[in-house]
Amino acid sequence: MSNKGQVISVNISEEKGTIKKPVSEISLDHCGIVGDAHAGLWHRQVSLLAQEDIDFFVKEIRRKIAPGEFAENITLSGIDLGKVAILDRFHIGTVELEVTQIGKRCHGDNCAIYQEIGKCVMPKKGLFCRVINGGKIKAGDSVEYIPKSLQVLIITLSDRASAGEYSDRSGPKARQIIEEHFADKRWRLKINNIILADDAEQLTEKLNGAIDSHTDVIFTLGGTGIGPRDITPETIAAICDKTIPGIMENIRIKYGKEKPFALLSRSIAAMAGKTQIYALPGSVRAVEEYLTEILKTVEHAILMVHGLDVH
Repeated sequence: MSNKGQVISVNISEEKGTIKKPVSEISLDHCGIVGDAHAGLWHRQVSLLAQEDIDFFVKEIRRKIAPGEFAENITLSGIDLGKVAILDRFHIGTVELEVTQIGKRCHGDNCAIYQEIGKCVMPKKGLFCRVINGGKIKAGDSVEYIPKSLQVLIITLSDRASAGEYSDRSGPKARQIIEEHFADKRWRLKINNIILADDAEQLTEKLNGAIDSHTDVIFTLGGTGIGPRDITPETIAAICDKTIPGIMENIRIKYGKEKPFALLSRSIAAMAGKTQIYALPGSVRAVEEYLTEILKTVEHAILMVHGLDVH
């Protein structure tokens, strides 16, 4: 996929649900496009659609489609929008846009193009963005696509594994489960695995470093019990801003019914800035059980901490 493209047309409409009309230039500020009906303090300020997707649709319906007819603000070419993920960005001159939504539910009765031909490409192919930095855009401007990698850190805490007395099995298993979970999604993963001794000072240093480098999600494996070397939950709690108690409470109840020892786990879920941190027990089986539940909410949590409460 090319990371370079070009603006084909810029389009606005003064009312929602109507076809947008091409204009010579658009101005963008923190509310979106000046003069456009969708401007405002929300996450769908600017809509994008690829000319290539429009051309493919035109072949199917055999009817010419002008820029803006699908209600897109920016018609562009050269970038495969089908590979773009939420939180990726586009640079167009001084303008910086962040992707906040992929597609949308089509409101047929309020969509001009749907009323005319019974179909619309925007619900599946359109992108919606918010303005990070404003400026002006016109047809012919160059577009640079900046993909975001989802940064994931897996920390295995084990005195014996860190000393090389045995191989870490839980860390690789966690990585496998996470990769499989995201395999059919648009997110791009960058996963790092490290092994530490059960040492609060070392763990604090690694956590703070990861948070400072804007890591999205941290999973710690081990040290959640009540033994003398189990220091993970309190170490994490000391550097976090918020806790997310429901996740671990649910897991303890679910597995504690069959295995009462599971109730001794002190696993926690918490936030440090925009970084999610989950403390899991260290066994391979526990990693599988915990991640099965945690991964159900991780993506929505990522959106929420970036101000995208999308349902």
